[in-house]
Amino acid sequence: MNKSLLVLAFFMVLSTFPTMAQKVLSEGTLQYDLSVQTGTVEPKLADMFDGARAYVFLKGSHSRSELTSALGTATTIYDSKEGVGVVLREYGAQKILIKLTRENWNDKNRKYEGISFEKTAETKNILGYPCEKMIAHLKDGSNFAIYFTREVRIENNDYEGLFRSMPGLPLEYESMAGDMRIRYTLSRISFDPVPVQKFEFPKSGFREMTYEESVKMKAGK
Repeated sequence: MNKSLLVLAFFMVLSTFPTMAQKVLSEGTLQYDLSVQTGTVEPKLADMFDGARAYVFLKGSHSRSELTSALGTATTIYDSKEGVGVVLREYGAQKILIKLTRENWNDKNRKYEGISFEKTAETKNILGYPCEKMIAHLKDGSNFAIYFTREVRIENNDYEGLFRSMPGLPLEYESMAGDMRIRYTLSRISFDPVPVQKFEFPKSGFREMTYEESVKMKAGK
């Protein structure tokens, strides 16, 4: 092999190294701690969200997202391969199950269509992972910050509409709930297997509601 071919081979290896080094999270658990970043006209409501936690459980095409706070628990289970899922809302004695089709899932995540990410020069370290800061811009004009690492990539990129085109794992990001800006910060990541039972839909104990009914209720119609 001549010298020019050796140099070409060397640079080809260098160019593929970041991809080879990236971990792929096909199964595991993410835990995020929540904190309220902005004031609200209802401070008691902010207090209920402050200190809450969000969990994401992944197993192949299956995902389960849970948000636990003083208000109660909201859970979304979805199978991106089969296109079926449920939303579970448990607030006090109220327990509601909302079935999701693939069309419902796409409608639920429609606000993230056309999302764009603006790169910044800012970086930070979270849980030992080097993170880059990006500003996410939504088509409704809102924007928020995301810190992500390229060292880990989630295999099932349909687990959360916000991160479908993210080139890595989000370790810190913001979300709006009314006039509250809530920050999610990753506090634990596990690559351990998740029991399949975690993704089963409840068969009893919940009042069923259609997705369309839930949308009308949210809109106050």
